[in-house]
Amino acid sequence: AQADITAAGMNAFADWAAGDVGRAEDVRQAEHDCDGVRRQLVAAVSQAFTTPLEPEDLFQLSRDLDKVINGAKNTVREAEAMDFPPDRATAEMSIQLAEGVEHIRTAFGHLDARHAESAAAATEAADAAVKSQRNLERIYRQAACDLLSVTDIGDLTARRELYRRVSAISDDIVSVADRIWYSWVKES
Repeated sequence: AQADITAAGMNAFADWAAGDVGRAEDVRQAEHDCDGVRRQLVAAVSQAFTTPLEPEDLFQLSRDLDKVINGAKNTVREAEAMDFPPDRATAEMSIQLAEGVEHIRTAFGHLDARHAESAAAATEAADAAVKSQRNLERIYRQAACDLLSVTDIGDLTARRELYRRVSAISDDIVSVADRIWYSWVKES
């Protein structure tokens, strides 16, 4: 459920970054909804006799995924506070973020089964999430290079801050993908 809400929130984030400022509220709502689902997960794991993965792994996956939607909400808030809308590069990077979370969501769908096909599908989806974030890094590097020609210090600072925040969200997606890998390696 948390992955579903996060995916919807990251799609809203991509829409916001593309200029649909009304989607900012959807990002904030997704973050709040994820907090509720995380609490439910902790309660369920604490009462479960068995879980599909080690409780520690479930908690860490949830925590790391929460960082993704928190980062999106905080990026929206930062842009609003600076009164600086996202630019083309931020919009392009946000598409990669949403794609990465979709792959994570697919991987989560395979975490409840205990056979080789599920492990392969989960890790394949995790790999795809990482690949999408490598694509984001290419966009990020070009956008950072383009900043060298920006002469307005306010514009430069605002763009750099948004790029940095988006890059941090990308790192969190990679952390979730790495934990999916680790969870399966540990179980095998």
